[in-house]
Amino acid sequence: PTQPNPTQPRTPHQSGHFLRLMFRQQVLSFIPSCSYLFQYEKRNMSRYNIYSLLDWIYGGVDPKFEGNGGPECAAFLQPKQRLGESAVIVLLSLLEIGLALRKINLSKELRYAEKEAEKAKEDSLGKNLLLVALCLTFGVEVGFKFATKTVIYLLNPCHVVTMVQIFLLACPPCKIAMIVFRLQVHMLNGALLALLFPVVNTRLLPFEMEVYYIQHIMLYLVPIYLFRKGGIYKPEPAGDFWWALLATGILFFYHFTFLQALGLVTEVNLNNMLCPAVSDPFYGPWYRVWATGHQTLLTMSHGKLLALLFYTAVPNYKYILDLVRLRTKKID
Repeated sequence: PTQPNPTQPRTPHQSGHFLRLMFRQQVLSFIPSCSYLFQYEKRNMSRYNIYSLLDWIYGGVDPKFEGNGGPECAAFLQPKQRLGESAVIVLLSLLEIGLALRKINLSKELRYAEKEAEKAKEDSLGKNLLLVALCLTFGVEVGFKFATKTVIYLLNPCHVVTMVQIFLLACPPCKIAMIVFRLQVHMLNGALLALLFPVVNTRLLPFEMEVYYIQHIMLYLVPIYLFRKGGIYKPEPAGDFWWALLATGILFFYHFTFLQALGLVTEVNLNNMLCPAVSDPFYGPWYRVWATGHQTLLTMSHGKLLALLFYTAVPNYKYILDLVRLRTKKID
């Protein structure tokens, strides 16, 4: 491609795209094993190089689909606004993480987890079947990502939480499992949003849309099943919001540091960090500010409501079941 004329003034859109391109090349050139790949002759001699790898990772992301990525999506926000929002939210997320870690009595929680882990029974058949089902579902999703050359989307929070739940189902009850379980319960707000405002305009392969819904529904089945097992899989007390605050801080820090930086380099709209989704009800230049507010409220309350619904629904279910059994015995 022709190089831009340095004497010709660039528009803000062209300047932003040029800076992102230069930054991407500088990052790759610092990797010793990849720097030679910028030489055209050597690049053609290698079948597997950094460009073929990057093509597998995000080469299939089509910017023609709105909200998918591309230069226009990356330039949706002005650089000053993006930088200001990021600095404030990252600072707030660090404060949330620090405050939550100070308030959580981790030594007491770990002693409780150790006692409960000793009482834990062998893995049940139901847990193993759920693990197999979740692995198969996620395996099919990973296959779709490789087939469409959009592997980078596996870094979105819902996929990360799926991997965390696979770990929970495969890991025996222990201290780490208790910490991970309590955090992931408060990270399921993304699954709720994915079901309420699905973004499926890029899912064109057979059964790709069906797997999307199955995966997000299973994100709820795993914690409900683990709630039922009890032990280390019990949530914190209803009035304790420090675990929810810790999960909120971790999620925002992950979004505004790692996902946003990677999205700017690749021009891929990872979890809508570059531009809003097509189904976003707060579509506009301040969509991330709105998201910070409503996602904080949702993250702080969603896990609590999930545990409350479970612990109120199960006793009622058992009561109705016992009542039905009693009536059938009287009829007999």
